[in-house]
Amino acid sequence: MKKLTKIIAVMLTMLILSASAVMAKQEKVTIPYVEWARCVAITHVAGGILEDMLGYEVQLRSVANAAMWASVASGDSDALMCAWLPLTHGDLYKKYKDDIVNAQTNYKGAITGLVVPSYVKADSISELAKYKEKFNGEIIGIDPGAGMSKAIDKAIKNDTSNLGEFKYVTGSGAIMMASLDRAIKNHEWIVVPLWKPHWAFGAYDLKILKDKNGIFSEAETIDTIVREGLKKDDKLLYSFFSNFDWTQLDLGPVLVDNKNQMAPEKSAEKFIENNKEKIKKLLEPVKEAAK
Repeated sequence: MKKLTKIIAVMLTMLILSASAVMAKQEKVTIPYVEWARCVAITHVAGGILEDMLGYEVQLRSVANAAMWASVASGDSDALMCAWLPLTHGDLYKKYKDDIVNAQTNYKGAITGLVVPSYVKADSISELAKYKEKFNGEIIGIDPGAGMSKAIDKAIKNDTSNLGEFKYVTGSGAIMMASLDRAIKNHEWIVVPLWKPHWAFGAYDLKILKDKNGIFSEAETIDTIVREGLKKDDKLLYSFFSNFDWTQLDLGPVLVDNKNQMAPEKSAEKFIENNKEKIKKLLEPVKEAAK
């Protein structure tokens, strides 16, 4: 009888340990992001869903682009949600490919390029040189680690599309947007790197300059990248990053609220509340895949 009791006890212990392994869930999730409009929006909405509807403690960290990738590759962070591929962040993806996993595409048809207000006479990048003085010989840029920044630096170095005499002024997305806003209000000429989706195209009358020499790629995807080993460590968390169908959610309202100075945490909270039933349905395949 004692022997039978011991066997039953061992079996129960194994079942409990097995169940614990299946249900294992890390307590904290860390997601770095860059201060790009959609990157801020999707990261905060994802963080809100993970906290409010899946029970995780979430830490969101605003960092530079290169640091975002390095953080996930090193395992210090769990995921990033704004990888522009195959070109814009292609070098970073190749650098860290052995330590990361491309979980899914969360946006299709993303576009990058040089952008000017519609009143600027130039229609292509090659024409900018004709109006160099109007631009003070400058392209007002974003952070130096961004793929677009590297593409522009390379074009200037190689004099691609006659950009050889221009200076690329790096800064941040926020500084660039403030410069664009100020220039448009004063009806001044300015050229900046910008991307779609971005709220600026709804707020201002802008045009993307024709890129005949392929400085930037054609339509890209925005992908979710996770650290190597996440699937083994936490099936549910991995399933969220790989199976939640972001194409079914329009994040436009979040971008608008953020643009109107609402705190990203608040705009994400508002969005989740307004779309709670839809999000619950989108979480069903996430939970199913994690079983």
